Amino acid sequence: MKKINTPIIAIALTVIIAISSCDVLLPILNQVVEEQKDIPLTESEVVLGLKDALKVGTNNSVNIVSKADGFYKNELIKILLPPEAKIITDNKDNAALKAIGITKLIDDVILRLNRSAEDASTKASPIFLSAIKSMSIQDAFSILKGSDNAATTYFKSKTLSQLKTAFKPEIKKSLDKPLVANISTNKAWSTLTTNYNKIANFSSSLKPVNTNLDDYVTSKAIEGLFKKLEEQEKLIRHDPVARVTDILKKVFG
Repeated sequence: MKKINTPIIAIALTVIIAISSCDVLLPILNQVVEEQKDIPLTESEVVLGLKDALKVGTNNSVNIVSKADGFYKNELIKILLPPEAKIITDNKDNAALKAIGITKLIDDVILRLNRSAEDASTKASPIFLSAIKSMSIQDAFSILKGSDNAATTYFKSKTLSQLKTAFKPEIKKSLDKPLVANISTNKAWSTLTTNYNKIANFSSSLKPVNTNLDDYVTSKAIEGLFKKLEEQEKLIRHDPVARVTDILKKVFG
């Protein structure tokens, strides 16, 4: 019994995940797998195929969130004001706050918070790639046979500390970049809180807000990245249009 042609399967997996909407190629790729489905895979071939799939999934995730509006127009991961600033949004209809244009100030900050996260997200790709390269045979089979978010859980355990270390300085730089209308996130935040605090200092019902954005945006950016990664993992496992699930089962079953 001959062994499965690993390069063909690796190429098939990568192409079908990356361009799964192309109906012309799908029958060809399915035929390749169908012809070799009864040939047993070695452990190393399983790991190789899974790593290729994970590279596609992580690259897609990073590419999506690092583009303009990757965070801002995705309600699942959109970054809002920090919890400490909830009092500002809760009181945006306060007459004194409305007089200083508080709603626009809030919107300006939220847009820039998300632009900062998008700007820093490109740093995730090499960290994910390193985790994929170091994946053991046991890790690969655990992911393959695990739950819908098994790969995401693996990446969290292997990369969270590195992502925090890599993201924080990048987030800090991004917060100081004039990413929108030549105004940085920190500048917009300072304008919002300074104007709000002027009112709050003379109000019995409001309290001043003083928050450093570095840690907050770093945490939310990483949280959003993992949410998108989990979404991509489920897509790769289950998307019926891509037919990925059937092919992965035939190759790795």
